[in-house]
Amino acid sequence: MPPRKTRPISLTLRVLLFVSIAIGLSLFLTASLVMSSVKQHFIEQDSAELHVITQSIVSVLKQSNDRVQLQNALSRAVSGHHSVYYQVESNQTPLLYHSNNTDFTQTTESLKPSQSIDADSLRIWKSDGKTYRGAITTAAEKGVIYRITAAVDMGFHLQFLDEFRKKLWLIMLGSGIATVFITWLGIRQGHLPLRGLSNSMREIETNHLNVRIDTTAVPIELLELAQSFNHMLGRLEEGFERLSHFSSDIAHELRTPLTNLITQTQVTLSKTRESDTYRELIYSNLEELERLTKMVSDMLWLAKCDNNLIKPVLEPLDLTLELSELFDFFEALAEEKHIVLLLEGPPANIMGDRSLLRRALSNLLSNAIRHTPHGETIIVKLETPDNYRVSITIINPGINIPREHLSRLFDRFYRVDPSRQQQSEGAGLGLAITKSIIESHGGSICAHSDNHTVSFCIVLPLQNESRKSSML
Repeated sequence: MPPRKTRPISLTLRVLLFVSIAIGLSLFLTASLVMSSVKQHFIEQDSAELHVITQSIVSVLKQSNDRVQLQNALSRAVSGHHSVYYQVESNQTPLLYHSNNTDFTQTTESLKPSQSIDADSLRIWKSDGKTYRGAITTAAEKGVIYRITAAVDMGFHLQFLDEFRKKLWLIMLGSGIATVFITWLGIRQGHLPLRGLSNSMREIETNHLNVRIDTTAVPIELLELAQSFNHMLGRLEEGFERLSHFSSDIAHELRTPLTNLITQTQVTLSKTRESDTYRELIYSNLEELERLTKMVSDMLWLAKCDNNLIKPVLEPLDLTLELSELFDFFEALAEEKHIVLLLEGPPANIMGDRSLLRRALSNLLSNAIRHTPHGETIIVKLETPDNYRVSITIINPGINIPREHLSRLFDRFYRVDPSRQQQSEGAGLGLAITKSIIESHGGSICAHSDNHTVSFCIVLPLQNESRKSSML
């Protein structure tokens, strides 16, 4: 069982996913920067406060060396500061003073003092279940070295940051959801022209293939799509029109011989006749049946050619020799009308399928002989316009073909004569077969008519170029 193909993700969802990722990253970066800024603000605020406290303590230490006086003075050194803790140690007294009965000695003894108090010199430690941010400095006064530890309780900061973080992420989440929703609305509105274009395409049916999308009414992003769709409609309209004509032409072409068969048979059977009459009827019916067989065979050949089921068997061919042999074949038919077949031009060798190319050239030569007046000359010119191509031009005198008919000469069942009743002209598939054969060899064919002459020009790749094309 073949694996089931999954439908590609929709354009709206695809864009929305990329936008959501971009918005999420932007909001995450913004929230991180805001949180970092708030934390840095608290660090700088604490640094300034601790610097003031330390300076006040140093000022007190300069006043006296008496321990009792210093303790009293240190107890009054800091005022107006909440959640601030400090202690002073000296080389003479391990613990000279500590505020609020807090002792940081064991916690901070491993920390080295700083020369100055700034954001980079602050330290964080925990003591008695609380978190502190502080600074440790030294001061030398009157031969005594003091170790000053000043800290602030971070409980308020941490609580504020925790609440602020929750509110910030809620705000960012709400902003992200709102932004994504607005983006979805924007994408949906932006796709309105695309849905309008889709509706316009949906309204086009087989009986309205002449309708085209107005390229001036679509956004610039959809202009190329609209132009490609119009181009496709043009090809479909042309193909559908050709198919319709082809169907009607088939019906017309088949109806004529079938009508002849039925009419002749009915007339003959209307009464008893001699055996010679029946024999003539059978011969006449045989001619019509042979014509029908040839028509069906040609139609099947064209169908195979359209589906690339006919592959030319390439071999080296001398065009001069091939045309000379065709001249010998058509010599009797040309002599009946006193027509001269003339071959001009230098020899040329190509890689081609002998039977197919002979069939194509035979169709053109038979048409030329059929439409050339008595006593005239048909000229076949061989030319090599460059080192890659050879042209075969078959020129015959005759009635000029109107320009509007030249481009349709190679259509199936198409005839310049609108009456289509001349049995000698065949079924109208010869030129279509000729074009298919030439194109299967990598060549081209066109028709020209002026100055009472009609010419068919075939262009084929030369032998070296044909080998290159077959190798690709």
